[in-house]
Amino acid sequence: MHKEAAMRRPLNFRPPLNFRPVGIALGMIGTQVLSAQQTSLKSTDLLKADVVGMDGKEVIVQLVEFAPHASTGRHYHPGHEANYILEGSAILEMEGHPPITRKAGDSNYVPAKHVHEGKNASTTDPAKILVFRIHEKGQPITVRLTEPYFQK
Repeated sequence: MHKEAAMRRPLNFRPPLNFRPVGIALGMIGTQVLSAQQTSLKSTDLLKADVVGMDGKEVIVQLVEFAPHASTGRHYHPGHEANYILEGSAILEMEGHPPITRKAGDSNYVPAKHVHEGKNASTTDPAKILVFRIHEKGQPITVRLTEPYFQK
């Protein structure tokens, strides 16, 4: 008889109040896991080779992909950087200079150890940048002053 009563429970049945905090907590955890899985930047090494005739130097070519409205965070590179915007648009903020908005087909140069931050100018479209570096072998590619993030 208990089984029949349980089967006839009305559709608007609500669990007791003491179960609701558990459901809310599980929902919050799920949201945090989903947002943690979305990354603001993806960097893929396409080439890494010694520079002939320049002892201790290497050339690095990378494809850097920015999620919509993502930022690199403030950082610098021990080596020189030249880049070319393949898709989308990006804002380059270099210390001591006004921000520059660049679009597909534009390029620029960032001197070694110059603090800068790159931002995807779009809230809906990703940006892809081809990056060329002449770099001191054995040094980190990037020295972060702040972590990558999503702009508000």
